[in-house]
Amino acid sequence: MLFLMNDVVLSLEVTQLTPPVSSDRFAKLSLTYVGELAKELFAEEPLLHRKDPERAMRIAALIVSKAPEVNSALIIAPARGCRVEQVAVRYAQIGVDVMAALMQTQKVGLLTNVEADRMVWHRLAA
Repeated sequence: MLFLMNDVVLSLEVTQLTPPVSSDRFAKLSLTYVGELAKELFAEEPLLHRKDPERAMRIAALIVSKAPEVNSALIIAPARGCRVEQVAVRYAQIGVDVMAALMQTQKVGLLTNVEADRMVWHRLAA
């Protein structure tokens, strides 16, 4: 499964989608809780999706486990070490065609935050 985190397309394996904790404990986690966990991690390292792809994939797997329709997340921290409250999280469901285009663009080394924004997040639109 492909998952867009900010401007990086991650390839999640089925085994990554298996909850890392017992099913009872995992069932109690909400998407809001997973979002708070993501905020904490991105507050520590705003470029987590680039610098620690394994951790980013675990967060993505948790998101998908709680909301299977979601296949992309925008997690923005203004600076390293910022307050968790300053980190913004946004989820989206993007089509297979857009995800394939993003993956192809990434494979040739041309996927940038501006390109991902243009195709998915639309933050820079005037």
